[in-house]
Amino acid sequence: MIFTETKLRGAFIIDLDKKEDSRGFFARTFCVNEFEAHGLKPTVVQCNLSFNNKKGTMRGMHYQKHPSTETKLVRCIRGAIYDVIIDLRPESPTYLCHIGVELTSENHRALYVPDNFAHGFQTLADETEVLYQMGDFYAPEYASGYRYDDSAFSIKWPLPVSEISDKDLAWSSFTNSNNSQENITVTT
Repeated sequence: MIFTETKLRGAFIIDLDKKEDSRGFFARTFCVNEFEAHGLKPTVVQCNLSFNNKKGTMRGMHYQKHPSTETKLVRCIRGAIYDVIIDLRPESPTYLCHIGVELTSENHRALYVPDNFAHGFQTLADETEVLYQMGDFYAPEYASGYRYDDSAFSIKWPLPVSEISDKDLAWSSFTNSNNSQENITVTT
């Protein structure tokens, strides 16, 4: 695997180190030793699949609060997404900064999302599937989020939103949540 750290400390783009021949290629997509060597949490306790019917579908921006913060390894296995993460760690020099990465079934790229980051994506193709490897169990009592169009983050999404859940539309804005300090507890 090829690990490239983003401008958000601890968040990595992971590309495949392909071994190619006339049959196609073979590549490792996950290895505890390689993740640990890059300072990443290699724990995987759940794997989730998101299927999205329509291009322009929006999911996010989601995170889990302490004590159930979660890492994610996100990969698009069919279609394409614009994947976005926001640094919610108050002590971080990139607090409230975000990045967006295009993940596609063709580029085989993954995004490692550290604890205390919000995550969301928009589909760039119909019938898109996204695979998540999760570092903690889903805990609905700790689930939270911010609106995808929150002016505090100024995310430039590539397409108009075609589909979004009522729950994602109902998230409060960062500004209206007391700057989220009561919602985010950073753990080490």
